[in-house]
Amino acid sequence: MFRRSLGALGAATLVARPARSHAPATTRRPGERVLRVVAPFEFAGPDPARSGHVFARMGVGEMLLGADPEGRPVPMLAECWSTSPNGLLHRFVLRPGVRFHDGSPLTAEAAAESLRHAHAAASPFSRVPVAAIEATSDAVLIRLSRPFAPLPAVLANYASMILAPAAYDEAGRVRAVIGTGPFRVERFSPPLQLDVERFEGWWGPRPAIGRASYLVVSQGEARATMAESGHADLTMALQPVTVARLRRSPRLEVLTVPVPRTRILKLNAASPYFADQRVRQALSLAIDRQGIAAALVRNPAMAADQLFPPTLQDWHLPAPPPRRDLERARTLLAEAGWRPGQDGILVDAGRRRFACRCITYINWPELPPIATALQAQFRELGIDMSVAIGNSSDIPRGHRDGTLEMALMARNYALVPDPLATLLQDFQPGGGDWGAMGWSDPALDAALHALSAPAGDPTAARRQAAGILREALPVIPIAWSELGVAVSRDLAGVTVDPFETSYRLHDIAWLR
Repeated sequence: MFRRSLGALGAATLVARPARSHAPATTRRPGERVLRVVAPFEFAGPDPARSGHVFARMGVGEMLLGADPEGRPVPMLAECWSTSPNGLLHRFVLRPGVRFHDGSPLTAEAAAESLRHAHAAASPFSRVPVAAIEATSDAVLIRLSRPFAPLPAVLANYASMILAPAAYDEAGRVRAVIGTGPFRVERFSPPLQLDVERFEGWWGPRPAIGRASYLVVSQGEARATMAESGHADLTMALQPVTVARLRRSPRLEVLTVPVPRTRILKLNAASPYFADQRVRQALSLAIDRQGIAAALVRNPAMAADQLFPPTLQDWHLPAPPPRRDLERARTLLAEAGWRPGQDGILVDAGRRRFACRCITYINWPELPPIATALQAQFRELGIDMSVAIGNSSDIPRGHRDGTLEMALMARNYALVPDPLATLLQDFQPGGGDWGAMGWSDPALDAALHALSAPAGDPTAARRQAAGILREALPVIPIAWSELGVAVSRDLAGVTVDPFETSYRLHDIAWLR
């Protein structure tokens, strides 16, 4: 079962208004109205391991399991499932009568082979200790080499999407997105546009929407303008500063829901600047989180002194509001061997100036202003931090080649509905592209692996893991998040998924 740590998120899921009934329509006609989705999330190619977030959100691909608003597993392509008493054998019985978009049937062998490809790719599923993936007449069997509690949650992640045999070339690479969802690909133009059309052979109720398009618009203000002008019907990831303005528009309804995404400062702990834990703690103490949350996130309650927001109840540590303490920060830096130089910038015993570079990106438009605020706040300590605005891909690239010093980013800890799966990826020994860099902790590793085995009460191990991350600060939390969505008043049945796994287009209808 998924960890029931997102109940508060489920309670916050918002509904625009119920859809009215629609009589079945004929197949697509020329000039049929297109539902226009605008979002900041680019996609690279057809492989779900790289671009599955778009295919899942647009209803093209489906997984064996989904998640309900509280993070519990629900049927998707698997109508039921079971686990052996020792936790090593998992059986997923497939929904009968499902067909891929090319008309071929969903068989157990097709699903098993698709999962084998997913396990070989760079995906959360690749980190599952799989011994074998097998097929029976009606079920997929996943045999593990050791128990792994978050397996159902990993199978609900978009990278575990089930594709048709024809989706792969002879070398096993994904060459086309041939899924089972309510919509199939009409035009695929990475990295900025995806057009989909209703799949008349879908196993679920026939969607009222016939066609939809996904357009990547990185600039938050540009997305807001498109929503206001009627050039977008669903506008995702609203910039906090635009939410109040859009609420006044007669064209729109604005929905918001807390999501487990945290804005964090990733540090290279192998760098001579950040190897000392006292330096990382000093940086954290220098951050005016409440000021940033109030002025730039537009919600003081989003100030974050730990990775996990209160909505992740099982992982959140009770604590007073975060407090800035420059005096304590200066003391820690002095203890770590840093002294003010002639120009006010700190230097160490070797006369190395504390001058570092932080990279960020505009997909989340509040990140560059937050970086500018951090630049000024760290300057008060004598740290010369420059800011470079690039692409989100610069962060994993810098992690892998070792050139990254600092990065300001937003990390969602529940794209796999159990946060444990993301933590295992981000804080494994050696770190992860979106997590620790040059840092590891045997106690954290032991706690996370203890949580992987479904035995006993996991509460103590969760709190231990959260406490280690809060104290050691391989990444520094700054602010939690809310997801804002602008909805055209021409639409009915819109809901916001706190896991951001689906835009639920199959539930939406035109009102006029």
